[in-house]
Amino acid sequence: MIIEWSHLFDFYMPTREQLQTYFILTSRLTKMYVSVNLGTVDERTQDVYVLAGEEIEIVIYPNGNWIFV
Repeated sequence: MIIEWSHLFDFYMPTREQLQTYFILTSRLTKMYVSVNLGTVDERTQDVYVLAGEEIEIVIYPNGNWIFV
């Protein structure tokens, strides 16, 4: 069985703006003792999704703007 290693790293990398916003938002959430449960990238839309606490859902767009969902 031959494993094609190059395909293991085919994933979307967040933009610098998304990373900055992600850091700021998750820092604020954890300062309020809200756990960050998941942070992931939707490869179709290139948006970053953050699930935190029991009801908080945040979408971070490639330009760094974000909204609650």
